[in-house]
Amino acid sequence: MKKLILWVAVATLTTSCVSKKKYLALESKYKATKGSLQETTIKKNELEAKFAKIEKRVDNYNRKINSLKDINSDLQKDNDTKLDVVGKAVISNTMKEKMRETLKNVSPEDLAKAKTLKDSMSLAVSYKLKKSINNTDIEESDDINVNIDNTVVMISVSDKMLFRTASYRVSSKANKILKKLADIIKSEPSMDVMIEGHTDSRSIQNDVIRDNWDLSVKRATSIVRILEKKYDVDPSRLIASGRGSSVPLVENNNAENRARNRRTKIIIMPNLDKFFGLMAEEQTLTP
Repeated sequence: MKKLILWVAVATLTTSCVSKKKYLALESKYKATKGSLQETTIKKNELEAKFAKIEKRVDNYNRKINSLKDINSDLQKDNDTKLDVVGKAVISNTMKEKMRETLKNVSPEDLAKAKTLKDSMSLAVSYKLKKSINNTDIEESDDINVNIDNTVVMISVSDKMLFRTASYRVSSKANKILKKLADIIKSEPSMDVMIEGHTDSRSIQNDVIRDNWDLSVKRATSIVRILEKKYDVDPSRLIASGRGSSVPLVENNNAENRARNRRTKIIIMPNLDKFFGLMAEEQTLTP
């Protein structure tokens, strides 16, 4: 019996010693794992803090980039509306871009002659004038002469196409040519028109006409009235002018030459304020 009790005691002691070793081993492993976890948590927190700082810096950079974009957009708008003054015309960069689009249709030879902004403006206006003339069927002849000098179109019409001899009353056969002129004028609202009367050197005087100056002015105003009343041309664009016999084409030494000198000159010229004003309206109205 004593042997049995001793054996149980020894077995129990032996078993207790093994369990304690395992426990200590597990406890050591637990402490190591806990320490590793704590170290990992610390590193995780450090990484999260660093990441938060990076995110904040990225947000700051994005705000700066967006701010720069806004500034750049404002600068672009300011640049587009930056004004240049050429003579009495005030134009923005956007208008100049429209003018460049027009100039793409101009020949390289003519473009090479443009040294300044004013030269470029003149070329653009000249192109539009020529296009308007080409779109009509006015044909040159002995009685009609069309001349385009830079930005000015000059159409000279013989006296016999418009008036009776020594009269300022417009003949019915003038309607065809005046209708074509009105079409040209109305097609380009930025252009002003001067109607210029010319006579030969022979003196004239009667109850209604004092001299050649008077006759030339009356003929010009007669044409202006028809363009306004019959063909609805804006009167603010029309100028009546008389030159009398002061600007002859040839000497007044025979009937043929005097007939050449009796003429009405239609001068279509750009009003730059209107020209770029219309461009500004297009710029405002076009999305």
